[in-house]
Amino acid sequence: MLEQNHGLLREAVGHAVLRPLSTPKLRNDYVLIRTEAIALNPTDWTTLDAKGDDGTIVGCDFAGVVEEVGDAVTKPFAKGDRFTGFAHGGNDEYHEDGAFARYITAKGDMLMRIPDGAGFESAATVAVGIGTLGYGLYHILGLSLPDGSAPSSSEPVLIYGGSTATGTLAVQSGRKVLTTCSAKHFGLMKERGADLVYDYRDPNIGKQIHKDTDDELTTVFDTVGVDSSAAICADAFGSQGGMYCSLLPVEVARKDVKSIFFLGYDLKGESYIFEGDTYPAKPEMLEWSKKFTTLAEKLWVEGKWVPHPVSVKGGGLLGAVEGMQRMREGTGPSGEKWVYRVEETEWLESSAEK
Repeated sequence: MLEQNHGLLREAVGHAVLRPLSTPKLRNDYVLIRTEAIALNPTDWTTLDAKGDDGTIVGCDFAGVVEEVGDAVTKPFAKGDRFTGFAHGGNDEYHEDGAFARYITAKGDMLMRIPDGAGFESAATVAVGIGTLGYGLYHILGLSLPDGSAPSSSEPVLIYGGSTATGTLAVQSGRKVLTTCSAKHFGLMKERGADLVYDYRDPNIGKQIHKDTDDELTTVFDTVGVDSSAAICADAFGSQGGMYCSLLPVEVARKDVKSIFFLGYDLKGESYIFEGDTYPAKPEMLEWSKKFTTLAEKLWVEGKWVPHPVSVKGGGLLGAVEGMQRMREGTGPSGEKWVYRVEETEWLESSAEK
């Protein structure tokens, strides 16, 4: 018997409120999940603050336990399995798609089992990052998958923003990696496998990276995606140009560099509405995602990568509302991901906004 569901609903631009909810409908290719932990991403609050419908469930990253598996899910999940994944918070095409609730549904073939010994708190931090780096590094930028089928390349790749959750995972790609972060995170980047680390506050780092890579840098993955990061990356590229992939719609101001922006929600293979714009279904991306998450799960079990550092905060789902506000104010996490245990939420029949 399932308990009363509750979740964070958008009730106006910028406002998430904890409300009692019905248990979400289980679609054939989805899994019904009891969430144990959730993690914050910048997209959670920026989507909440953007154009969109009221009544959507907020949030993306989660870890939890299988309650029921849809008939069309092809991965061998069973009731009681522990796994992690990401949902599409703020999806105006299907309001129940978010992660910040006691019971949620998520696309089954995109999920990853949590390895033995890993906690829900750490596992809640990985799915958005894994999906994002997979799409960016291996599908868009065309790097060889870390599956042992090809030798590791000696060609450098720049991961701008290595101390972000996606950046920390991308640094562990097994290639010759250069990255940027604040000086206090240099040790973490070296520990994760970065070959060279630069302080992003140094205005000359683009030129220094260009020099250190002997004018040969052709591949950049920008996990920050602002005008200042794009300008640094423009300086870092070699004279032959290359490809620049960003998580936000900014471009490198060079004609010899192809700038590409993407949304990780494509990985579900479904159409969706994001911040007022409709995006078409890309079924081929679900097939790609299924294969990549299977590989990522295997490498996780083998210890080939480890999650981003975690800071567990109090208050459950209501704590996440406070966390999103701190991110708005620019006092959010740095070099760690904020995680909330769902059952620490103070469940109320009619929960007031915090």
